[in-house]
This record gives sequence, C-alpha cells and structure tokens, in this order.
Amino acid sequence: MRIKPSGDRAIIVEFGDTIDPALVEQVRHLDHQIASALGSDPHGGLKGVLETVPTFRSLAIVFDPLVTTPDAVADAIASLPASDATSSVREYRCWNLPVIYGGEHGPDLEAVAQAANITPQQVIARHTNTPVSVYLLGFMPGFAFMGDTDTRLHLPRRTEPRVRVPAGSVGLALTLTAIYPWQSPGGWHLIGHSPVPLFDPDRKPAALLAPGDRVRFRAVQADEHQDLVAQSRLAAMDLSQFLEVTDE
Repeated sequence: MRIKPSGDRAIIVEFGDTIDPALVEQVRHLDHQIASALGSDPHGGLKGVLETVPTFRSLAIVFDPLVTTPDAVADAIASLPASDATSSVREYRCWNLPVIYGGEHGPDLEAVAQAANITPQQVIARHTNTPVSVYLLGFMPGFAFMGDTDTRLHLPRRTEPRVRVPAGSVGLALTLTAIYPWQSPGGWHLIGHSPVPLFDPDRKPAALLAPGDRVRFRAVQADEHQDLVAQSRLAAMDLSQFLEVTDE
C-alpha cells in the first residue's frame, strides 16, 4: 500500500498497477473501513474526510484542508486495524439486468463471435452466464466498469471508435463490460442494449450501480425489451424488480 499526496485536499492510496479483482477488493475493503470509521467516530483521526473515490487499483480520499492535513489523513489510514480483505462478510447488491442482444442493438455481436471463434449464441451465453462486479464509476455519470468477463470475450477496444454510441448500449473491451448511460462517443464492442436507466439526477443516489455491486445479465426478446423501453421513457420502471441482496 502506497500513500501519495494529490493536491492540497486529497491523498491517493495505491495498491498496484493492474486491473486485478484482488486489487479491486483491497480498494473496496479500505473504502468500507473508512466509511465504518467515519460512521462510528466522525471526530476521530479521519475527521475532515469528505469523500472517497475508488478506482481499479487505488482509492482517492478527499478532505477539507481547513480541518485536517494530508499527513493526518495518511496517518489515520495507516493506523486502521489490519484485516484480510477477502475474509470479511458483507452484504452486497446483485442486479439482474435485461439485455437484448444483436441486430440493431448489438451491431458488433457477429464480429465479437468471429474474433472469439465462437457463435453469436455462445457470446450471449458467456455474457449472461458470467456474473461481473462493478469495479468503479467513471468516464461519464453512471458509467460502471464491470469485470471480469468470460475469457473468450476479452478483446481490445475497437480500432475505430464510434462518434455516437446510443444510450443503453452494452459493450465489451479488454476484460470488462459496461452499459453506456448516455449517448456518447465510444470504442467498445457493442453486443446489445439494456433499457434500465443507470443515472437519474432526480434519484437518490443518482447512479443505479455502485462499486462492489454484482451484475448478471439476462437475455430478453424484442417484446419484453420494447415494454421496458416504454416504462423507462415514462419514468414508470420499478427498479427494485432487478435487485436482490445477498451476502459474500
């Protein structure tokens, strides 16, 4: 664990230099420890901490420089009780998100199948049969980087990014999968579309997914997809239907 300053109001705790589920879990574990410490003793060594921002391999800790200092926050982090990040049992959320695959909604499905030397149906099966974890949010509001996908679906980004990727598009890149919450440029391979709104500024919290959540994708047919799209447009979708809570 390396602690580095980041300006006058944040420090960054680094655990490594790669995208690795073990590092992601260490980041998540420290984030959980900090939240627990702030909840039990807000005036303790971590007083002044305002926000934590997890990434694949590090955790940024933002603080009020009028209340505390980088050294004080770093010392408080270093003094947290040592524990095994893989041994703690915590409740987590598991989302079952509907996806329509292929066709106009997944224009790269055939190309992904060819690159993986499997059929499009096998791509769908591997994507739906492999639960993934939300590693971090970034790129745009509500964009969740999720991994790891089935090894046969590991592909580099497209050599020619698209200027416009429709909102709800489900993509693959490297060991990861994601759903675009908004229309934007993008270089991921598009294999499907999910009608579930991932970000709503009027919702609390605004982002549907959070680091540590688990996601399983469920293939749906056109009629169910169209019905869910209509619910989303009318803001009539009950998001709890996609959620379950379990223990690690």
